[in-house]
Amino acid sequence: MTIRVLIADDQMMVRQGFTVLLNAEPDIEVVGQAVDGLDAVGRVAELAPDVVLMDIRMPRLGGIEATRRITGTGDGSVKVLVLTTFDLDEYVYEALRAGASGFLLKDASAEELAHAVRVVAAGDALLAPNITKRLITEFSRLGGAPRTPLKERLGDLTERETEVLSLIAQGLSNAEIAAALVVAEQTVKTHVGRILIKLGLRDRTQAAVYAYESGLIRPTGY
Repeated sequence: MTIRVLIADDQMMVRQGFTVLLNAEPDIEVVGQAVDGLDAVGRVAELAPDVVLMDIRMPRLGGIEATRRITGTGDGSVKVLVLTTFDLDEYVYEALRAGASGFLLKDASAEELAHAVRVVAAGDALLAPNITKRLITEFSRLGGAPRTPLKERLGDLTERETEVLSLIAQGLSNAEIAAALVVAEQTVKTHVGRILIKLGLRDRTQAAVYAYESGLIRPTGY
């Protein structure tokens, strides 16, 4: 199956560069480009891409609000991968809260870009890079005390599901969680699915943010 991608960035060179790189992949096709967030929302409705590469700082409508509009409607089939120039961009965390499935630096290699698109299209979250864990940790710390309503909903999880959620928030993949808990990877996938359903979350990135905001785990060193 070919992964359909929409690139939203106000810089033409970025859009064209990513288009060339992604169209060189046999399983990825760039179906459109958007010059800002408002354009991206309209193009998503028109083209129904699988993944949107979304810049954060754009005129008219920024990437955060555009992400919120895109992920807040429909069946959740459209995934958003946020693009940023800085590895500790405060707006990236807000984008994750708005529904983005992960983020990628604009200087990523062609291989990293293609991998990110495939991961997000598959319904997983781009949480593996240490930079993502550092960002989530830092800005969840800045977010203040745990939010009580979120904390109360943790009671819906079983002990094992709570354990899996904690490991997701630390950036572990299903295979790594399976190894840590000495269970089959399929078992972990089942737990992850139940966690997302019980907590009403879109994907693993949302689960990681939830774990920090609910106070299930605290950022390392704080």
